[in-house]
Amino acid sequence: MSDYILVLDEGTTSTRAMLFASDGVLVASSQAELTQHYPKGGWVEHDAGEIWDRTLACAREVIPHAGGAAMIAGLGITNQRETVVAWDRDTGEPLTRAIVWQDRRTEPLCMELREAGREQEVQRRTGLVLDPYFSGTKMRWMLDNVAEVRAAAEAGTLAFGTVDSWLLFKLTGGARHVTDASNASRTLLMELDAQQFDEGLCDLFGVPRAALPQVIDMAGELGRTDPRLFGGPIAITGCAGDQQAATIGQACLSPGQTKATYGTGAFILTNQGSEVPRSTHRLLSTVLTQILGQRTYAIEGSVFVAGSLVQWLRDSLGIVDVAEETEALARSIPDSGGVTIVPALAGLGAPHWRADARGVIAGLSFASGKAELARAALEAMAHQTWDLAQAFAADGTAWAGLRIDGGMAANDWMAQDLADMLAMPVERPGFVETTALGAAMLAATGAGLYPDLAGAAAAMQGDLTRFEPVMVDEVREERLARWRKALAAA
Repeated sequence: MSDYILVLDEGTTSTRAMLFASDGVLVASSQAELTQHYPKGGWVEHDAGEIWDRTLACAREVIPHAGGAAMIAGLGITNQRETVVAWDRDTGEPLTRAIVWQDRRTEPLCMELREAGREQEVQRRTGLVLDPYFSGTKMRWMLDNVAEVRAAAEAGTLAFGTVDSWLLFKLTGGARHVTDASNASRTLLMELDAQQFDEGLCDLFGVPRAALPQVIDMAGELGRTDPRLFGGPIAITGCAGDQQAATIGQACLSPGQTKATYGTGAFILTNQGSEVPRSTHRLLSTVLTQILGQRTYAIEGSVFVAGSLVQWLRDSLGIVDVAEETEALARSIPDSGGVTIVPALAGLGAPHWRADARGVIAGLSFASGKAELARAALEAMAHQTWDLAQAFAADGTAWAGLRIDGGMAANDWMAQDLADMLAMPVERPGFVETTALGAAMLAATGAGLYPDLAGAAAAMQGDLTRFEPVMVDEVREERLARWRKALAAA
């Protein structure tokens, strides 16, 4: 029996196929960029057809390294959450571009529901706040504004889903219209302790229940790929939203353990065990795992802009040629020269939830150069994380330490700055792509290679690098004072 695991890691800026051995060693990888469409200010779209085509091409590139489809024990999927795809069940083709999680166009609908006094009810039932970030309002917008989506709904052929659903539908040749519980918990359309989407919530947001997928476990036999795709069927045995997958990949499997992923955005999850958590400080409650119908939950803080700030410095301002240059620039100066960046380029996420906020660069002088801007951009990661740490502590979930991952986590300067500003140890795995590793752990468990996630984590997780805080309190307080002042201006 083969012990290879194939992971499809469909992110915001790229899609990847990664082939793992059962001990977590990466055997092969293929990556393709995804086109970002910005038709209007605050709008972000993807071509769902491109997502599928490039994901399929990447998978076909790595499967030969396993010796063919028959040698793969299971396939795991992890995806950018909250992004909505609308397609026709009969043709299998997208009806419009996907609306990406970063998109802010549905703020008027969220405002309307807030003013109608529905937010407290929605948060109590779903664990989420009324914000354009989540999937339900995006579906409503498509129905109201895209004739093809509306016509498919009237004809009974409309399929709505997050990217996991889209990939599962295409991989199975249209046989499965399903979503895993972690992605379902991000839609505003499912009660946190329910097994399926809720009719009342669907009515509130004006989304036809018949267009939505069935909610399923995150590990087990979730479907099988169409044999024509890869020269033979592959069992799909794991599926999770990217932040849940990263939490699993960091082995945060016990209550109180916390991870932070610094990718396009920054997302912090603390394992809360089997009890449904309730936040009173505008954090999110979400499904962490569901296996054999049994759930664990997490409290989450979501920051919309992290690595995308460095991308903006690179692509729009030309401050750096490659993201890795920011570390050397940050080290080249003793401090940011008073420059502070509030990266609200897509509004502010938790714990502020201000869709109307916009980015601020404060403290500029003639002495400010690209080194100061680069350092301020990296410092913004610790400042945003500090805000979340206060909210988590106020909710009774104070962190004892933080495990970090994602592309930005490879930056040693940023990792040390996090430890310094949070005044707590920060740990980083040797393999920072823990989102894909978590999907591999789920798939390996679902394929029967391990009895449970704890067994998969013990076998597949590598060593950790530890960063201890060394910053004096006065420096930390001075920076936080500048951050609060700039934040108020945003």
